[in-house]
Amino acid sequence: MRLSSSHLVALACATAIAISLDAQSTHSVVTPLRIDAERLIKAATADDFAWRRLAELTDTFGARLSGSSNLNRAIQWTVQTMKADGLENVHTEPVMVPRWVRGREQAEIIDPPHHDLAILGLGGTVATPAGGLEADLLVVSSFEDLRSRASDARGKIVLFDVAYGGYAETVTYRNGGARAAAQQGAAAVLVRSIGPVGLRTTHTGSVNYVPEVTAIPAAAIAAEDANRLVRLARSGKRVRLRLLLEGRREADVESANVVGEIIGREKPNEIVLVGGHLDSWDVGTGASDDGVGCIITWEAARLMLKLGLRPRRTVRVVLWTNEENGLRGAAAYAERHAATASDHVFALESDLGVFAPAALGFSGSMAARAMIGQIGLLLEPLNFPEITAGGGGADIGPIAQAGRVPTMAYVGDASRYFVIHHTAADTVDRILPEEVSRASAAVAVMAYAVAEMPERLPR
Repeated sequence: MRLSSSHLVALACATAIAISLDAQSTHSVVTPLRIDAERLIKAATADDFAWRRLAELTDTFGARLSGSSNLNRAIQWTVQTMKADGLENVHTEPVMVPRWVRGREQAEIIDPPHHDLAILGLGGTVATPAGGLEADLLVVSSFEDLRSRASDARGKIVLFDVAYGGYAETVTYRNGGARAAAQQGAAAVLVRSIGPVGLRTTHTGSVNYVPEVTAIPAAAIAAEDANRLVRLARSGKRVRLRLLLEGRREADVESANVVGEIIGREKPNEIVLVGGHLDSWDVGTGASDDGVGCIITWEAARLMLKLGLRPRRTVRVVLWTNEENGLRGAAAYAERHAATASDHVFALESDLGVFAPAALGFSGSMAARAMIGQIGLLLEPLNFPEITAGGGGADIGPIAQAGRVPTMAYVGDASRYFVIHHTAADTVDRILPEEVSRASAAVAVMAYAVAEMPERLPR
């Protein structure tokens, strides 16, 4: 359609009005918050307090697998320390969680010449027979490859040799490899560790069994060892392995989510939810996954209190239990707070580390995205990139779904995060103090701004 000159003038005027209204909207949302945002950023980045608290958590309590005494002690410490910080309504919400104990683990090549393999049992794996099992190796490159070689798999130890191409793309072999191999009669399964090549690093993580398929032992091996096994197999050599795993499942035990709040001054029943998961796998000290997520979201509330900032809405910090091997903390929170799910106006989860360069992702309506984009302007002193589409998390997922809650994720650099993910190398030493401070500042500004705005985020 060809436009007349009068149409063009009208269109130009309408565009100018829209731009002006958008500028006014940006001004109306952001300007009243700017001074407080600058104060939060300055306080967060003034020292390494948050990093030192992360070090205290991980050094004092170490690995915090669901059902362990380490996690129980960390929960008690968190409650006491939140109260000392001045958070309000600090309490625990009980959750029954699975308890899995790793036991001894060993894997070795016994023919050709003996070689010990770097191995880590997958979380929840069943044990081998007492004394271990011996079997020939079968290397496969995919589920399809396994199915095409079903007759070769019976009685073998199957190795899924799948190069890491991103966590989402390859984690399915960790989760489902044992089930697929068992369906073809395999004796056990190994997976190339789900992560970039490190320094002969092994990565754990849950293996999923189903009642209708026999559970077989499952473990991850270092990429370097997987490469060696593949070379031997491709050379035509018969490779025989010995595998010992003593993992066992015990009765469920009580754990808890930890909750602390700043109660809103005008709209206390409207909730801005932030948090991470306090449990970790039983190797390393769970610094990146997810001690740092707990600390930076908790720190956001502490900074508000330190600066005397009490926003309109309630800011609720939740440190969930059992994210790693069950998500029962997330489910319990959603069930307990089902009646007030729609009162949650925003939920932010940090469970992807804080490694620079970091970013924020958001999921919500177009109207909410526009508002969040304006709030993101407050992060300019931190040099954050523009907030992208797509943000959420496993722990905030159930309550967000129940209440149609807009969600956000703090996302660290994946290329650094997944090198140590679920490994013994996940310690505070890998994280820079300034990365923790910067993350704390960003979460504090976002949470405070959403909690303080006159209107709630639109659904």
